[in-house]
Amino acid sequence: MTASVSRTSGRIIATALLLAVLGGCSSAQSDRSESIPVKSKTDAQAWAQQITEHMARTGGIEPDPETVDALFTPCTGKNGETASDDRYILMYSVRSSVPRARHPEVVRKIRDMLVGEGLTEKGYREDVDGKPDALVDAFHPSSRYTATASTAGTGDRMYLRVITPCLLPPSEGPTPAP
Repeated sequence: MTASVSRTSGRIIATALLLAVLGGCSSAQSDRSESIPVKSKTDAQAWAQQITEHMARTGGIEPDPETVDALFTPCTGKNGETASDDRYILMYSVRSSVPRARHPEVVRKIRDMLVGEGLTEKGYREDVDGKPDALVDAFHPSSRYTATASTAGTGDRMYLRVITPCLLPPSEGPTPAP
């Protein structure tokens, strides 16, 4: 029960973070769908996986593929509205087991890489009350995704996360004539 409550809480926090950073898919964006990137869910998940793998390599850690969590949710506007074109947000995470004492070093390396690649640091810490509890949260201004590496709970867990902006699935196109 605790694991499902934690996972649900994490998803709620990730959604709130995404909406705070990106402002959701406002109704103004509904009128400007051409400004929303087009990407299939398969391509979006592969993209998020590449980013988290790059973060892991940079930090010198190994992500556990058994812990991948890819949550696709509809884009929601400022007033709770959703568009009928199936636009979505992907919240992708993967866990890694890293000795807790290394968390600050890993997050520092990932932060340096993310900032060096043009992301804007939105949050950073190495400890809480003198104990390793690391976090880096960064935002890519042109692609509008967030990338996060953080200590999770107790023990040696570290999560790598990517949250995409609103994405549109490719249109089906016209049905071919028989």
